[in-house]
Amino acid sequence: MDTEQVTALVIADVGLIVVASWLMGALARRLGQPTVIGQIVAGIALGPTLLGRLPGDPTKDLFPAEVLPFLTVLSQVAVVIFMFLAGYEINYRQLRGGGRSVLAVAALALLVPAGLSSGAVTLFDGLFAAVEPDAGGRTFVLFMAVACSVTALPVLVAIVRERGLAGTPTGTVATTAAGVMDVVAWLVLAAAFAGTAHGDGPSWLASLVLIVLFSAVMFLLVRPALDRLLRRSESRLLGQVPLAFGLAMGSAWVTSELGLHPVFGGFLAGLVMPRRNEVPDAEVLQPMEHTAALLLPLFFVTTGLKFDIGTLDGDGLVLLALILFIAVVGKLGPAYAACRFTGLGTQQSARVAALVNTRGLTELIVLNVALEAGVIGPGLFTVLVLMALITTFMTGPLLTLIARRDRPEKEIGRLDQPAGKIQAQ
Repeated sequence: MDTEQVTALVIADVGLIVVASWLMGALARRLGQPTVIGQIVAGIALGPTLLGRLPGDPTKDLFPAEVLPFLTVLSQVAVVIFMFLAGYEINYRQLRGGGRSVLAVAALALLVPAGLSSGAVTLFDGLFAAVEPDAGGRTFVLFMAVACSVTALPVLVAIVRERGLAGTPTGTVATTAAGVMDVVAWLVLAAAFAGTAHGDGPSWLASLVLIVLFSAVMFLLVRPALDRLLRRSESRLLGQVPLAFGLAMGSAWVTSELGLHPVFGGFLAGLVMPRRNEVPDAEVLQPMEHTAALLLPLFFVTTGLKFDIGTLDGDGLVLLALILFIAVVGKLGPAYAACRFTGLGTQQSARVAALVNTRGLTELIVLNVALEAGVIGPGLFTVLVLMALITTFMTGPLLTLIARRDRPEKEIGRLDQPAGKIQAQ
């Protein structure tokens, strides 16, 4: 296949992926699910799980080996932008003033599933080994802890907006706690994966030291310099988006060179990017969100091409049930208990618990990073993708069930009020 043929097929694939994802996303919204669920399903459907099982294996014709590197590069650019947004949308003001409920939810909903998953790796080592031959070791245990405890902040925010919970105590506690958990989870993952991304790179300890130094430079030197630059009126006329995009890509390149996946650099750049009065600037958010939304379906397809539910055997199903139990019970129970203990009402507590159980796209990014780093193989990857889909799909029905079973509670309290002092009426 020559260059012109590859170029033509890449263009055709991009068009097909975007349209298919748009249609499935619209269908998901009509079914009361977040758009990302439909996009993930579209990506899986175009892979070996569905399209690849049709006569002639159309998946291989649509996505031949010569095309995949180009689609992968575009998808990684989209993921870096997405991770930039995930870091940029974290509200430092809410992190500082979230109150006891936020801290309690973040601590319990992160530590309990992380602890349960780490214990399960030891107690059920034979089951894990049957699906993942390389199970075990420091990196694998830390990865499983993050995989079972992470919350998809961007998907959670979208659900909060769609359900009319934005600005309410329920929405504020859930999103702020998810922000805290995201930061901690990515820091743990960065420490676990340091030095594993490239076989000829620095050792994990050297990578970790370099990452810490790079992070210090970003926060202590780059952030103040950008803040001064953007305060100048002539600089603002040039637009912040090219600067934000360049910061995200540059930071992603540095972390990649230091032995980490580029997504860590994108997330770090989002944390460092200056905000107006500590609130994300719509001038930066909207163009970056539109770009990520347009390209992210490519990531779902490259993920779907690695996912084949037909390879799931009896051991895989048992492991899926175990991991689902740890992920769901480890989130719902502790989050609900933390909210009730710190003064939130029963309905508010149930909603927060349902929301922080959402994993979605963030989980898929974690899984792809682990797969590329060689921490997990295709078997466990398939199991964990199913866990991400099921836990995200659960959120909408759970919120609907909560609304039906309990009389509506009047959401009161201000965003700047400590969450621990918010009382249900």
